[in-house]
Amino acid sequence: MMRFFVFIGMICLFSACVREQYRRIEGKIYGTYYRITYEAKEDFSEKLKAEMEKVNASLSMFNPRSVVARWNRGESEEVDSLFMRMFQAAEKINRETKGAFDITVAPLANAWGFGYKQNRFPLPEEIDSLLQYIGMEKLKIAGCHLLKEKKEMEIDASSIAKGLGVDLVAEFLEGHKVRNYMVDIGGEIRAKGESDKERPWRIGIDKPIGDVGVSGRELQMIIQFTGGAIATSGNYRNYYIHEGKKYAHTINPRTGYPVQRDILSSSVYAPTCMEADAYATAFMVLGLEESKKIVENNAEIEVCFVYEQEGENKVWMTEKFKDLVVKEE
Repeated sequence: MMRFFVFIGMICLFSACVREQYRRIEGKIYGTYYRITYEAKEDFSEKLKAEMEKVNASLSMFNPRSVVARWNRGESEEVDSLFMRMFQAAEKINRETKGAFDITVAPLANAWGFGYKQNRFPLPEEIDSLLQYIGMEKLKIAGCHLLKEKKEMEIDASSIAKGLGVDLVAEFLEGHKVRNYMVDIGGEIRAKGESDKERPWRIGIDKPIGDVGVSGRELQMIIQFTGGAIATSGNYRNYYIHEGKKYAHTINPRTGYPVQRDILSSSVYAPTCMEADAYATAFMVLGLEESKKIVENNAEIEVCFVYEQEGENKVWMTEKFKDLVVKEE
């Protein structure tokens, strides 16, 4: 009998040491790729896709049936709970950045050809006329309705929605007791625990050297962490040239023009990917010095800025962000 209990005990001890299977799914969504890795006995693939699709149903400008698309067309003022979650976060970051982050930028994004409408290159007087439709202070929540001051106002949630999609997947996995996972949607990432290599998750941050393709990518650095989210925004890929001048996709909602700032790429580490996504965009608009002031007053975020000074690329990061950087091995 003693041998039997010892044998059973050894089986239990051995079983406790065996890790569950790491599963990987990947595909395309929101006009980009997704890669999800998680450790679990159950295959959650279809349920994770359903979580990501919630964002398309609520916040996508490109889905004509979405809450945002119908609101933009003036067909309905009613919004859902996911929209409300996005809006409350956007409103907070809008106030904190004094309007540098603003989801009402859609008319400007469309005018410059970066929204859901591919317009021609705008004239200065057209930009001036569109500024009257920009500003989150012109929106008001009334129960489950979002009211707009001017009927021409439209919302572009692309600078925060992708991060929210990452969070929905992460929250689903945590709700199902998954301790180790990494969710990557177009470079917006949230992770927890360890990878299958039994070490913190490692993520590469690209050098801002233009759209050179996957084979030509160079890394600025590699970071690692066991909990939290990282998002990077930059103007070195999504842009076009007009009459010899570069116009980037990040629009300054306060001026109406594409950003021409010293920050080349903005990486933000935050508790949620929605926050990281939005702050990374705002800092591209604000520039280095204004961004530093905001970061110094926000204990929840850590940042790394690659910026240009006197023709050279330089790096500035918070002290705690430095702790995330993987030292050369």
